[in-house]
Amino acid sequence: MSAPRNQRIVLASRPKGAPTPANFRLEEADVPKPAEGQVLLKILYLSLDPYMRGRMDDAESYATPVAINAVMEGGTVGEVIESRHAAFKPGDFALSHSGWQSFAVAEAQSLRKLAPAQAPLSTALGVLGMPGFTAYAGLLNIGKPKPGETVVVAAATGAVGSAVGQIARIQSARAVGIAGGAAKCAFLLNELGFDAAIDHCSPSFAADLAAACPKGIDVYFENVGGKVFEAVVPLLNTFARVPVCGVIAQYNATGPVEGPNHLPDFMRTVLTKSLTIRGFIQREFASDREAFYTAMAQWIASGQVKYKEDIVEGLANAPQAFIGLLQGKNFGKLVIKL
Repeated sequence: MSAPRNQRIVLASRPKGAPTPANFRLEEADVPKPAEGQVLLKILYLSLDPYMRGRMDDAESYATPVAINAVMEGGTVGEVIESRHAAFKPGDFALSHSGWQSFAVAEAQSLRKLAPAQAPLSTALGVLGMPGFTAYAGLLNIGKPKPGETVVVAAATGAVGSAVGQIARIQSARAVGIAGGAAKCAFLLNELGFDAAIDHCSPSFAADLAAACPKGIDVYFENVGGKVFEAVVPLLNTFARVPVCGVIAQYNATGPVEGPNHLPDFMRTVLTKSLTIRGFIQREFASDREAFYTAMAQWIASGQVKYKEDIVEGLANAPQAFIGLLQGKNFGKLVIKL
């Protein structure tokens, strides 16, 4: 039997605008060997997330971009195949940041050991992982919803948005979700328990949102930008809070947005309504991570938080799935099963 090979997807070129399959390349390499203090992982699941689009560019950002011909980065769940650290043994499962490849070597100290008996392994990339923690940390530290307040979140059936709305409900706030299409809106209402769901594809979107928020918006969890944010701004109440974790509508922009400049009017609104606009990266709240794991596990067990995964089979399908993610084609947390 021939030795296994490491399949990996690398960044072949930097996109100009929306990524295309030509920006990625599938290649093979030898399976790496772990050194002292390291483990060899066989990757089982790969997380696809909107932030990866920013890593494909070489513009200044909060993280170093992926180099040309380097493995695309991303969160992963893997099985330990070989270990050179006492904390792990073959057969253990671990969360790592090993990227788009089928095998990877990782520093044992950088890994989080997973217990598959407690939750499906894939949830470590979604509701019990970085996206869930992004929702938890941003909403509770910046949004700070109070009972009876209205919390609005866009991309509400995604990994972050779905958690935001459900945590808002746990805090006794009203949850209004914005999503694309009737099926996603029905899921928000019937499965996740949102108080209202608004279809951003509707020609009456702005009016529909206003009707769903008769007392205005107290917290808007921003992860989309674009026309959604434009519809939200007039509805923001005095002292409203806006945690900003993403602006997916702008990730593929190649220049300034066409149309009128709304910035002066927006800044006046920030002043006159005493708004709090706070961008954040989830790692800023790392001290809350253990509390999140405990709380989210309890909420899932009690049925207060539900989740949906969109699982795509095969590493080779990751580029097309990622392109679809940026177009809103996924329904739930997007995960590649290797």
